[in-house]
Amino acid sequence: MESKLLKYPLSTEKSLRIMEAQNQLVFIVDLKATKIQIKSEFEKMFKAKVKAVNTVITKGKKKAYITISKETPALDIATQLGMM
Repeated sequence: MESKLLKYPLSTEKSLRIMEAQNQLVFIVDLKATKIQIKSEFEKMFKAKVKAVNTVITKGKKKAYITISKETPALDIATQLGMM
């Protein structure tokens, strides 16, 4: 995974629960990245339709909660990333 915007996926207990329940993936992203940039980068990298992107900045890091459309399970992308 080579991207300046999407640094790495989070694989905590909470992020795995969110992935299963809400079809979302959680990534640490660049602090200057916008929601639109994150969406287009994710769609380009994983060939999956993104429904929404929400961001949170905590402790100097920016998390992106990426909601994926129902056609592509988040579990498939997590497997592709080696999280599962």
